[in-house]
Amino acid sequence: MNNLCFPYKISLLFFVIFSHIVLNANPIDRNPLPFILSKNFNSILATAPILSATGNQMYCAGSAVNIVTSMSITHDPTEIGTNAIYIQISSGYVNGQDLLTLTGTHPNITGSWNQSNGKLTLQNPTGGIVPYDDFVNAIEDVVYSNNNANPSGTRTFSITVGQANYLPSNGHYYQYIPSLGISWTNAKTAAETSTYYGLQGYLATITAMDEAILIGEQASGTGWIAGTDEETEGVWKWASGPENGQVFWNGGPNGSSPSFAFWNNGEPNNTGNDEDYAHITAPGVGIPGSWNDLKLGGDSNGDYQPKGYIVEYGGTLGDPVLQISTSTTIFIPQITNTTGNSACGSGSMTLTATASGGTITWYDVATGGIPLATGTTFTTPTISTTTPYYVDAYNNLCPTSTRTLVTATINEIPSIVSSISGTICDSGTVTLEATASVGNIQWFANLTGGTAISSGSTFNTPSLNSTTTFYAEAINNGCVSPTRTAVTATVFPVPNVSDEINSICENSTIRLHAGITGVAYDWPDGEITEYLDIDSAGIYTVTMTTTDNCSFAKTFTVNEISIPEISTIKVKERTITINTINQGDFLYSIDGVNYQVSNIFTEVSSGLHMAYVKNNCGIDKEKFIVIIAPKFFSPNNDSYNDFWNVEGMLSYPQAKVSIFDRYGKLITQLSRSNPIWNGTLNGKTLPATDYWYVLKIDETLPEVKGHFSLVR
Repeated sequence: MNNLCFPYKISLLFFVIFSHIVLNANPIDRNPLPFILSKNFNSILATAPILSATGNQMYCAGSAVNIVTSMSITHDPTEIGTNAIYIQISSGYVNGQDLLTLTGTHPNITGSWNQSNGKLTLQNPTGGIVPYDDFVNAIEDVVYSNNNANPSGTRTFSITVGQANYLPSNGHYYQYIPSLGISWTNAKTAAETSTYYGLQGYLATITAMDEAILIGEQASGTGWIAGTDEETEGVWKWASGPENGQVFWNGGPNGSSPSFAFWNNGEPNNTGNDEDYAHITAPGVGIPGSWNDLKLGGDSNGDYQPKGYIVEYGGTLGDPVLQISTSTTIFIPQITNTTGNSACGSGSMTLTATASGGTITWYDVATGGIPLATGTTFTTPTISTTTPYYVDAYNNLCPTSTRTLVTATINEIPSIVSSISGTICDSGTVTLEATASVGNIQWFANLTGGTAISSGSTFNTPSLNSTTTFYAEAINNGCVSPTRTAVTATVFPVPNVSDEINSICENSTIRLHAGITGVAYDWPDGEITEYLDIDSAGIYTVTMTTTDNCSFAKTFTVNEISIPEISTIKVKERTITINTINQGDFLYSIDGVNYQVSNIFTEVSSGLHMAYVKNNCGIDKEKFIVIIAPKFFSPNNDSYNDFWNVEGMLSYPQAKVSIFDRYGKLITQLSRSNPIWNGTLNGKTLPATDYWYVLKIDETLPEVKGHFSLVR
């Protein structure tokens, strides 16, 4: 408190309270009075004291240490004291382990420890003013202890004259204001009208984890903070204080932060599509001190009913520079990090360790023994087996520090103990194998250097068409075999063969030749010779195997060729068509000398001929007659077509032509000696009509029949 006399201060306080109620009470806030009563008296009074402390110290497990080595409070000479001093473990606090205790004799001061907040309150049990000098003596008698057998980390103690929690990392103050059911907007307004020793208040903006822990986990209640996405759904901004307008979250529960956010599990979930305001989650709901989103007034009861809000002081332009808080730190000497090392086969190596304090000391036993060395590094002697070493952060205050294991590892130098090459015929991939004495296998294309192309005990090569050597190397925790082992992929050549198409004449035999010597043969019927005699068409495959046990095959497609056989010979005047019973690549002739592909002959002379059809398998032939008999004649003695006769008949001595009328009566018979007919019978002229003829060349050939017209 300042230097005003106490009764006057009380009167002034109630005047201010009454004025605030009359002028500022908001009907939306369900209970504004707690907010008013919670304001620190000093926020409306005069000069602030200056606190200063020394005592950054080391803490040993099982002991108790004063939080300061010296303490001073500089104040206005007319201001004798205040009603309370607050000491909080503002960083590193472990609930249930850490404890602050007031020791010594201080008749007008008691210490009250709040375990959930990690805060010790020093105050007069009757609520009266305590001189600053008495508080200094009490603070110097506050000790820290920890009930863990192996505590760790660093603790920061904040000492302040106000009720607000002080965070040394940013120099800000935080005060939880209970106000059941207050809305977010009214909490924001109330926070922005608050001051603390001249510092401007605002609804808290949380930008770091230590700040979130102090406000959330170590606060006495839950309440509103300055985050909102009221302007744009899913874009969360701080809406108060120096960070006003800064975006700290984008999206829903799976969104992301450009800076810092501490949402509870599954938050912000925007339940009901109107949860636009950030709130510190109630104790026991998810992650301690984390955030959730609520609607403007929250729920009417339960865990999601607003219980108050957090006011933050500090960082506002124009704020006075205060020293109403000071802080000290203790650290627990311990090994904070170690790095072992390794060697191949044997050797000396350097181990490293770092500590939070004390002297780093190295041993070769877990307890007792003689120190081997001190310092952050230790170089071992030459060793051939893995050896444990131990290190502690020794100091005179904590001589029983627990030692930490640091291992100097000796890795066995591996070797290739066996390998299996592979073979393949013609081309393809080959599987190679290698076994290491320890560790793994790496495969290389070169005896030395290069980059590993595969790893593992087996290696499937790329496709190969010639014998290729690869190299296996054993590796064990960075230790490699002295030399690489050659493992060969052998590619055996296979003779190049081509399938064949052959022809066989019907009723004949041909021989199929494999065409490759010096191999084993396997024909379909069990023959094992180089050749196979066959007498029918089909597909025949011979499998051949080389001395390298590579098999390959050759296929013969055998087509049967038919011997030609004439079926009919069509004679149409001077055009001859030779037809065959079967089909094939035949050649045709009517003189036995000149052959053609076509089976049609034109302008064939009258008379007896021989037709020939042949291919590579044989020949067929058959006689045929070409009769050139007039279709009509006109025996009128005009010297044109006066007689009917068969052309070429005179060439065949035995040829006879019998002429009949329409009733089958023989009219005349022509022969070599009587080759023409003049249209008469026994000297009488026959009528103009159709007549029929039958031609027989000789006794061996069939008759040829036809008809003609006599025209008058």
